[in-house]
Amino acid sequence: MEEKSQVQPAVEAQEESQADEILQSLVIEDVRYKTRLSKKFLARKNYVPQDPKKIVSFIPGTIVNVFVKKGSKVKEGEKLMELEAMKMVNTIFSPADGVLKEVYVKNGDLVTKNQLLLQFK
Repeated sequence: MEEKSQVQPAVEAQEESQADEILQSLVIEDVRYKTRLSKKFLARKNYVPQDPKKIVSFIPGTIVNVFVKKGSKVKEGEKLMELEAMKMVNTIFSPADGVLKEVYVKNGDLVTKNQLLLQFK
């Protein structure tokens, strides 16, 4: 009988914590579900679409060469800079035609992943 009294409060505490949670609606493929969302899900980093006018580093490394400067007119496929990472030199090309608003790095700079390298107007 003692075992039941120890188990019973744990079950009651679990029911109380579930009662405190708020059910939320979640729509998946036009079907609405009522569910409890986990704390991890609620605290997740929201998706932010990448701005096509900003060029960011995809890997940490060192800028070896910068072929453009502020105000330069570039064409799609033109070399912008070279990034050395893991003993390899990665060439970053222009994704579209445009004019550079700002170049944020210079030769020899160490960059981190997702650091802003340059921006188009």
